Amino acid sequence: MLKDRIRNEHLMKKVCQAGEAAAMIKDGMTIGTSGFTPSGYPKAVPLALAERASKGEKIKINLFTGASVGDELDGALTRAGVINKRLPYQTNKDIRNGINDGSLEYVDMHLSHTPQYVRYGYLGKIDFALIEAVAITEDGHIIPSTSVGNSPVFVEMADKVIIEVNTSQPLELEGIHDIYAPQNPPNRQPIPIFKPDDRIGTTYIPCGVDKIAAIVVTDIKDNVRPLGPIDEDSRKISGYLIDFLESEVKAGRLPENLLPLQSGVGSVANAVLGGLVESRFEDLYCYTEVIQDSMFDLIDADKVLMASGTSITPSEEGLVRLYNNISRYRNRMILRPQEISNNPAIARRLGVIAMNTALEVDIYGNVNSTHVMGSRMMNGIGGSGDFTRNAYLSIFTTVSTAKGGDISSIVPMVSHHDHTEHDVMVIVTEQGLADLRGTSPKERARKIIQNCAHPDYKDMLMDYFERASSGPIKHTPHILGEALSWHQRFIDTGTMKVK
Repeated sequence: MLKDRIRNEHLMKKVCQAGEAAAMIKDGMTIGTSGFTPSGYPKAVPLALAERASKGEKIKINLFTGASVGDELDGALTRAGVINKRLPYQTNKDIRNGINDGSLEYVDMHLSHTPQYVRYGYLGKIDFALIEAVAITEDGHIIPSTSVGNSPVFVEMADKVIIEVNTSQPLELEGIHDIYAPQNPPNRQPIPIFKPDDRIGTTYIPCGVDKIAAIVVTDIKDNVRPLGPIDEDSRKISGYLIDFLESEVKAGRLPENLLPLQSGVGSVANAVLGGLVESRFEDLYCYTEVIQDSMFDLIDADKVLMASGTSITPSEEGLVRLYNNISRYRNRMILRPQEISNNPAIARRLGVIAMNTALEVDIYGNVNSTHVMGSRMMNGIGGSGDFTRNAYLSIFTTVSTAKGGDISSIVPMVSHHDHTEHDVMVIVTEQGLADLRGTSPKERARKIIQNCAHPDYKDMLMDYFERASSGPIKHTPHILGEALSWHQRFIDTGTMKVK
């Protein structure tokens, strides 16, 4: 019943159609929405807003989210020409094309930084927060759905709030959230999380009745992404990584149940984490940003005691699995704002083992995780930087080649730097693992080439390194023109080949 979802009788008067709520959004406004990779994002109001633009109305907005969102938001608004500026992360094909052809502006940001940029006023005024919820409390507070992301800071800083109450999201999600907001300096206190299962906040986003401008009731499900099958390359990467973790336990550098695990987004990350199901590790904790299908496997195998994140990001099959077993999974999960789930101080305090995905890695350990060929944006840095620089162990995984083997993922010099060699401890491909701790640049190069590069490219990379090392500068030897030309592989037909 709707009264179970909208628990304040006065607020029933603010229930309206999506088009009425969308009409409140005007040209030039900045809208902060819920949603994180892509879960718990608003759907009905963005579709109505896109329809206004498709009928010829001139409207441009700045769109801020938690991370990536579904096609009903990023895709529909991009195709309608509504988005002027977007931040901090995206994965939608249409918006990616718009970023790269210059039809909209994109600010790629560390996810933990976005909330304080909003709170400090660096990004200007937030006109509306547009938030998906499973329910609204008697006091007008918001119970989020499958993600938290930046929703709390958008609600806090917005002039007004539009809420989409999504009846397809189970009410059993209530209680899974832990909402906490740090104060601004000089009044900021340490965030009191000392274990991944610590709860420090409320189960709702503080809002209040007077701030709510409109409520739209919808039943549109999250447009979740498919996860690729766990292929042989992913199994090999997972196997090398698990062997490494076991060696760290034997060396006394990790406890028997490891330290809290963080894993990035996507099929490879899901497969790497899923490999732990068959491992000997038990009583695991996760302190991460996204909770994917492999986490359900670990919970079902009683391997994970608690998974803390900011969103539940399953595949279509995983979403059904979540809803069918919500009472079980909700007891092993906590969803927090991303300024808490991705907080560098907590990652450092807990000793997080960070496992993220690279597009390419150079022979000295620098990582590019965002740009194809140095200038074409793929998705964004996301939370990888939040965890990498502050991790107990920082690990990057990638398959050693791309485009059917036409491109080596191990290169002399990355075409774009997201994570410098100072922050990267371990590189893993399906070819092997390179432990870079305590190594000089030349030692890193030899390890990465020998252990991680594909056989088709190993001799080429070693030849480059040896010729560069014969020059007058020995510390980080490069032949700059040649290193940069390594990336010039496009030819007129659009295929890629190494020169």
